[in-house]
Amino acid sequence: MRIGMGYDVHRLVVGRDLIIGGVTIPHSHGLLGHSDADVLTHAIMDSLLGAMALGDIGKHFPDTDERYKDADSIMLLKEVGSLMALNGYKLVNIDATIIAQVPKMAPYIDTMRMIIGKTLKTSISNINIKATTEEGMGFTGEKEGISAQAICLLIKSE
Repeated sequence: MRIGMGYDVHRLVVGRDLIIGGVTIPHSHGLLGHSDADVLTHAIMDSLLGAMALGDIGKHFPDTDERYKDADSIMLLKEVGSLMALNGYKLVNIDATIIAQVPKMAPYIDTMRMIIGKTLKTSISNINIKATTEEGMGFTGEKEGISAQAICLLIKSE
């Protein structure tokens, strides 16, 4: 068994779509980043790569590479899923938390779970996503950015 954890954070800005867990969420601000800046998917990818001891998303999808400019993070997650299969790993589960003061994430969580489960070719029952605020404190509480944390458990395929 292998455990991995991931964390990501991006600044909220005007003029970008807000994409979290592969879902475009209606909001006045989006997340700034080289790719689509999907903090949840990035945290999940880092947890999976960490569990496999394969580095992080910066190693596999560097922000200095124009191929990943405005990249769809769900497509990048699909590549990480392929690395899992190539290296003989099977996903047991993912547990993730989105930290955002606004907007409310609850209406979108089941869709996020479905997209991530489908992308990783696993049951939605293996994907748990939660959301919380920071009660107005820190950069997320002050609506300057959104962050996400994820942990996963992998096993070697037989």
